Amino acid sequence: MLQKGEKAPEFSANDQNDNTISLSQFKGRKVVLYFYPKDDTPGCTKEACSLRDNYEAMISKGFVVLGVSPDTVESHKKFAAKFNLPFPLLADPELKIVKAYGAWGEKKMYGKTYEGLLRSTFIIDQDGFIEEVIAKVKTDTHAEQIFALYE
Repeated sequence: MLQKGEKAPEFSANDQNDNTISLSQFKGRKVVLYFYPKDDTPGCTKEACSLRDNYEAMISKGFVVLGVSPDTVESHKKFAAKFNLPFPLLADPELKIVKAYGAWGEKKMYGKTYEGLLRSTFIIDQDGFIEEVIAKVKTDTHAEQIFALYE
């Protein structure tokens, strides 16, 4: 997983509206880049809704919010519509962005070990460097977790 101080890898992917979104288009702004495993699952929904419910505060603090998962554009479209998500959800079915940020690795569930997406958030500064990394995301209060880093 990438660390604080490292250059954030450039990326380009389609969002739920089939718009191409690139990191470079947000130069000069702080980006909250959050990786989540799957659309419309309990933890991922709580995390997205925490960010949605605090979206105006995020914007007022100068943040751009971008979600990334291996789901398709069509899946993102349904998820965003169902929960009225106001930020782009980037489709990364080939795991290019996920792996570039090191958000893919070994996980354990019910005693079994497998490879999967590591729920994580990277805050990228105005110059494209990773300012903060949240490796232990609290899905219910993720926005507050981000705000606490800047108090």
